Amino acid sequence: MAFVYAPDRKRFSGEKFQKVNLFDTERMFCDIYCFEPGQTQTPHTHARNDKVYYVLEGTGTFSVGEEEMVCGPGMAVLCPPGVDHGVVNTGTERLVVLVFMAPHP
Repeated sequence: MAFVYAPDRKRFSGEKFQKVNLFDTERMFCDIYCFEPGQTQTPHTHARNDKVYYVLEGTGTFSVGEEEMVCGPGMAVLCPPGVDHGVVNTGTERLVVLVFMAPHP
């Protein structure tokens, strides 16, 4: 089944960032992560999975291992297996990130 990202799928909460699944297969998944200003995805690692963050809206600080980078719309970040990674919405607006992970955990 084909799917086109629709902005009305975004969902925000004052408590914590929100993960909204767009689609998944046996091999990979695709979500959008929706962050209010100041919200964080705690650094974590995946032993066997590649993760790609692609910024749709807003600005955030992305950490991958020892590196940190501020990214805005149109920028992508690759998180290889076994490396800590996380996100902080360091901007003043909402942050929306398209996320791909393969293989599917």
